Amino acid sequence: MGTIKAWNFLKGYVIIKIEGLTLERFLNLAATNDIYLWDINRVDYTILEMKATIEGFRALKEIVNKVGCRVEIVEKRGLPFILYKLRYRKTLGIGFILFFAIIALLSSIIWDIEIIGNEKVKDEEILHLLKEEKIKEGIIKYRIDKDYVENLLLNEFDVFSFISVEIKGTKLIIEIKERDLPPEMIDEDIPTNIVAAKKGIIEKVIARNGKPKVRKGDVVEKGDVLISGIISDEFSENQILVHAEGEVFARTLYSYKVEEPIIKTIKEETGRVFERKEFKIGERGIQFIKGDIPFEDYVEETEEIKILNLDINLPFKILVHKYKEVETMEIKQDIELIKSSNHIKAVEELNKQLPLEVEIISKDVKHYVRDNVVTTYVIIEVIEDIGVKRPIN
Repeated sequence: MGTIKAWNFLKGYVIIKIEGLTLERFLNLAATNDIYLWDINRVDYTILEMKATIEGFRALKEIVNKVGCRVEIVEKRGLPFILYKLRYRKTLGIGFILFFAIIALLSSIIWDIEIIGNEKVKDEEILHLLKEEKIKEGIIKYRIDKDYVENLLLNEFDVFSFISVEIKGTKLIIEIKERDLPPEMIDEDIPTNIVAAKKGIIEKVIARNGKPKVRKGDVVEKGDVLISGIISDEFSENQILVHAEGEVFARTLYSYKVEEPIIKTIKEETGRVFERKEFKIGERGIQFIKGDIPFEDYVEETEEIKILNLDINLPFKILVHKYKEVETMEIKQDIELIKSSNHIKAVEELNKQLPLEVEIISKDVKHYVRDNVVTTYVIIEVIEDIGVKRPIN
């Protein structure tokens, strides 16, 4: 879509108004004759407004005469019309051409590198590797071989399973997917204990190798030995060290707390707006200030103005900051609705915490109303394997 807009701007186009009682026939004939019209807007029952290329507008004259409509040019847009206006103003024309040349130059350079999806490898490590290959901010984007960058990162970092390199405007975007690494495996020749990963009440012990140290009903804390890899020899005082194997299932608890005020403060817009414009390069910007913000309480919204309505990412931006006045109001919420909402939020968060292979055996929900706040506790009891291997020192 951005390419089409740029092409129409370079060729020039007109905004026209068609008036008459046969507008549908006019549109059908235009389509039949392959005349490109876009952004068609019905002003009222007898008037249409639309955009057309210069060639398309010339071709419309015969159709307009045939259907008995009237056509009027509302506005002329595009490079040809701008250059026509500048034909007697050479200095301004040269400046205009230089402006476009600078925009073209700046838009051909990578000004930002964005890395998405990496958690195990820091951005700095990836950027350092790219910099060694002379891929950094300031490089001409046409010199970047995307396939080479993908293979470079995949070969350097084993944890990466997929790399996507894309150039959007003046930004180089590297999207990464990392492998889910399995838990660290301990060699079977190394003696180990199986210890508790968390607090729980023992339900079942399955010891395939090693000596059980707990039984059903025992309460264990994190780090307690559940299956020992130290076995005493029946015929001597010597001890045998083994690699403990087995599962230890225990009852454990997961809990989550949600708080919500009964009387809630909200902010509502009054409709009054104050604006400031800003010219920004990178992280630095200059605001064109027209007085102080006339509101005590407000919310800010920022919009970017597109240069000449073209979808081109440039190293500079023109921003409009809108400061919208708001009034602070207090509303009283229904306590029962708060309890229900808190309950749903807590369960959603607990579902994120629960391992996949657990058996849920109970859920307890408690609500407390104190000091204008509804506090909800949700506690889920599960049975899970809490054993993890640890080498014997």
